[in-house]
Amino acid sequence: MKFETLAIHGGERPDKTFGALSVPIYQTSTFAFESVGKTRGYDYSRTANPTRKVLEDTLAQLEGGKAGFAFATGMAAEATVVHLLKAGDHVISGDDVYGGTYRLFQDVMTNLGLEFTFLRMNNRQAIERAIKPNTRMIWIETPSNPLLNITDVEMVVEIARKRNILTVIDNTFATPYFLRPVKYGIDLVVHSTTKYLNGHCDVVGGAVVTTTDELTQRVQFLLNAMGTCASPFDCWLVLRGIQTLPLRMKKHEENATAVANYLQRHKAVSKVFYPGIKSHPGHEIAQEQMKGFGGVVSFELTGGTKAVNHFLRRLEVFSLAESLGGVASLAEHPATMSHASMPPDYRAKIGIGDDLIRLSVGLENISDLTDDLAQALNSG
Repeated sequence: MKFETLAIHGGERPDKTFGALSVPIYQTSTFAFESVGKTRGYDYSRTANPTRKVLEDTLAQLEGGKAGFAFATGMAAEATVVHLLKAGDHVISGDDVYGGTYRLFQDVMTNLGLEFTFLRMNNRQAIERAIKPNTRMIWIETPSNPLLNITDVEMVVEIARKRNILTVIDNTFATPYFLRPVKYGIDLVVHSTTKYLNGHCDVVGGAVVTTTDELTQRVQFLLNAMGTCASPFDCWLVLRGIQTLPLRMKKHEENATAVANYLQRHKAVSKVFYPGIKSHPGHEIAQEQMKGFGGVVSFELTGGTKAVNHFLRRLEVFSLAESLGGVASLAEHPATMSHASMPPDYRAKIGIGDDLIRLSVGLENISDLTDDLAQALNSG
């Protein structure tokens, strides 16, 4: 089945019990055994749940992977994946990753004996130089959050496979609609399902898609042992959102492209970050490995902190809020919001300045969005 069909029919649908077309919410903690040692496939919802299973199977099918797993949050998914490693292992990560990812790696997992190297993932030689005898994982985001840098997925996989290093990609920004990393040989795909997969800003969740039987068994074990799984109702909300994912992603990209082009022409904007514009350094690679460029646009304002604060206060259609990927447009200030957990000197080093704004471009009429940006930019 094609992507659009899988988004609606993935997993076991209709439900086998009564033929329900909408996946039932099995809001139960435990299941009755038929006899000692014999179940109907489920015994306890931390281990597995029928509603969660439909979401997990749908995610695996959309990504083209072996199996899917749904987690309580995106960070729960990431924390579970990192627990595939052991003390003494080394991880190479993109330097401009989501602030919560950086915090997990640098401030939590280092205390448990893991070692991290952060670098820009656009240079083969730099990645190869960073590899150590104890390197066990390479972690990438593409497009990255919030600078929208593009990583050549095939290049990273080629480097890692020669050295038997596990590859992980956070595919939250692109979604499997625009990028299917498994096609290029990625081992594990991670999502914050809070974002585009759900698409309505009414749930937090995460996901992992595996590509081998061994990884499937290990992730399942960790999910059960650590209790990081998603609730049935949250899984149902994400499933509902996925059904319209293809339609939403097309509109997100259409609006984001228009917003990026508008911002490029405005005198108050010094730089625009969006892989869909030809001046973006990763444009050609993105064009080769992606079906589209996504719905996030970042930009830098002239005029410093005062201009940024004024612009964000003036917005009316765009809401000043964390997160992204919902139907409503959002604006956020990475330095004080999504990436506040990064030390200021580190943010400055990787290019996340106080003048950077990240837009999650929603599904509103594009004229209303550009008009809102215009009145906020022109009122300074």
